[in-house]
Amino acid sequence: MAAGYAEILRTRYATRLLAGTLVGRLPNATAPIAIVLFVRAEGGSYSLAGALAAVYGVANAVGQPLLGRLVDLYGQPRVQLPAALLSALGMTFFAFTGPDRIALAHAAVAAAGLFTPPLEGGLRALWPSVLGKEGQVHTAYAMDAIAQEVMFTVGPLLVTACVALWSEQAALLVMNAVGVLGALSVVVSRPSRAWRSEPREVHWLGALRSPGLRALLGAFLFVGTALGAITVAGVSYADEHGGDAVYGWMMAALGLGALIGGSVYGARQWHGVPERRLGVLVGLLAVCYVPLTLTPGAVAMTALAALAGVFLAPALACAFIIVDRHAPRGTVTEAFSWLVTTFTVGASLGTAAAGPVVQWGGTVWGFAVPPLAGGAALLVLLATARVLVKPGETGVVAGSSENDRNGAVEPGFSAGHQA
Repeated sequence: MAAGYAEILRTRYATRLLAGTLVGRLPNATAPIAIVLFVRAEGGSYSLAGALAAVYGVANAVGQPLLGRLVDLYGQPRVQLPAALLSALGMTFFAFTGPDRIALAHAAVAAAGLFTPPLEGGLRALWPSVLGKEGQVHTAYAMDAIAQEVMFTVGPLLVTACVALWSEQAALLVMNAVGVLGALSVVVSRPSRAWRSEPREVHWLGALRSPGLRALLGAFLFVGTALGAITVAGVSYADEHGGDAVYGWMMAALGLGALIGGSVYGARQWHGVPERRLGVLVGLLAVCYVPLTLTPGAVAMTALAALAGVFLAPALACAFIIVDRHAPRGTVTEAFSWLVTTFTVGASLGTAAAGPVVQWGGTVWGFAVPPLAGGAALLVLLATARVLVKPGETGVVAGSSENDRNGAVEPGFSAGHQA
């Protein structure tokens, strides 16, 4: 298992790009907790803290595909680095002015979220040019999904460490300064400077003109909903079974399950159509959410949380392959950014839906939301199976725009995403 990952990391620039992207995305991974801690330290209410964190999240969801489109048009360095600087400036302004000036605080965090650079989508656009072999790129997608789990686990710990060593204000400043350095490390690298998107057809929908991509995004809206619902139902469960420590162990177990599942998935080469494989993975993901409704004791519940996470990273890794196959030519970064946005919006919907459900029916009903959302994701994949099949695998002759279901040059895995 380790040999495949080691081979990728030994490839020139691969480790640098992966590490730089993860470091560059730390501000995004830590913003919600950093904002809440800072607002509370400054005497603001939980309502204000939650509102500011929500504004950041919404602005981030809006900005990712827009900036992704600019990256496809103008290249990575000309967009990623200025965006990282503007995002850091917005959060720095918020850190020094504080939450008392409510309008300015909301504007500052909105700017920080809106200009968060689409490093995640940018990295996935770079993998084909860095690795070259399709099998290695698929393994890199799995490694990427695993790394995201690690980042979102370690990020909050780094924030709390900064708070303990210095202050809540320092945590905001340090995370964003480190984020700029990470983005800088990526954009000054040769692959990032050399990368150019393929020529694209002008279309106001951009990547969204692909029916297959729209189908995938519809499914992952519900996958995100499931994950968001778990975070709320988990708090309710922890309140009844030991408090914050139990919640922390559950969330860590969820991440550990995803890490294990992604590691195993990426360690082997998979044959067959990834669109069909995704249906199996999402179905298994939904099934593994069901045992959470048993709500046993804390130790058993932690084990069930690990089981619930096992198929998350494999599903994401498979989705990355499908995005690359269905993104219309010249829109690959934007397409990956849409997946990030859709997943984020889905998670927000999940937290919003699970709250009233828990309030009305209790913890068990809160944990019923994830399997229902997972089932809905599977239904979307089944209902859109025809448009999800890549052109050329259904007897359609690809190679000209009139035969391309996306109305553009044949999309798919290709080194054409490179310079």
